[in-house]
Amino acid sequence: MLKNIPSVLSPELLKVLAEMGHSDRICIGDGNFPGSSIAKAEGAILVRADGIGIPQLLDAILQVMPLDLYVDTPAMLMEKMECDKALEIPVWDEYENIIAKHDNRGGSAIGAYERFEFYEQAKKCYCIVQSGETAIYANIILQKGVVKA
Repeated sequence: MLKNIPSVLSPELLKVLAEMGHSDRICIGDGNFPGSSIAKAEGAILVRADGIGIPQLLDAILQVMPLDLYVDTPAMLMEKMECDKALEIPVWDEYENIIAKHDNRGGSAIGAYERFEFYEQAKKCYCIVQSGETAIYANIILQKGVVKA
């Protein structure tokens, strides 16, 4: 065991976060996200986080990994499809609050990709975390920043 490490960060996920360098990206997929096939497409590392929701994972990851200050939107969501435009996605508000807790830019650090562009960008991520999140459109890509001493 380690001190001050959130318990939802498995040894495998901690290793991946430590291996990632500046501007590497990690995708946290919801329960509907095709994590295995996306990871296999380009050889990304797949980490399972079954039963754990993305807000809990997001908060834990941002406790140990800074977001990239050299890009405007280091946290990217998946936009809703036209047929889902009327849906409320309350988990996005949770993300904004969590990001604001760890990054002074708050909600302005969050951008979005069109759904199929999100999948293409996920293929370029260093790691795909397959969560147990049940909210739809809960997928998020984070770009790692520089740890300053």
